Amino acid sequence: MVRPRKPRFVEKEPGSTYFKPRGVPAGSLEEVMLSVEELETVRLVDREGLNQEEAAVRMEVSRATLQRMLAGARAKIADALVSGKALGIGGGDYVESGHSSARRFRCVSCGSSWDEPFGTGIRACETSCRECGAETVVREGGPMAGGRGRRSRRQQGRDTM
Repeated sequence: MVRPRKPRFVEKEPGSTYFKPRGVPAGSLEEVMLSVEELETVRLVDREGLNQEEAAVRMEVSRATLQRMLAGARAKIADALVSGKALGIGGGDYVESGHSSARRFRCVSCGSSWDEPFGTGIRACETSCRECGAETVVREGGPMAGGRGRRSRRQQGRDTM
């Protein structure tokens, strides 16, 4: 059984989803499709100027995955420009992040909460509370909020043995 693809995080949907050479009817053009997450890699690295490590953290993928997506996206864009093809943008496995600057964490033990900026690499399952030091931290809101985390997966594996 093939493992399902993990969704990539994008800040927002693209405003324009189709580009074509001027003066050529759309019906007579070959089309190259660029996924939304491929466009996001180009935006983060080439337009925003982030290095690949920073962009990978923002999209919550590995650097190697980001590098593969970026290389594929650049090849598709070059093919469309050089060969005079239309460039369509759409599809893919992605989730809109819905927030751009910080993630909110909360301690289950004492109830305190705080914000952590994106790009720090801090995960709820790997951190402790700033107030009481407990390791019962969860993430509030956002697309990855409420996940079981590493600790629960490990415990679940022990229960089934």
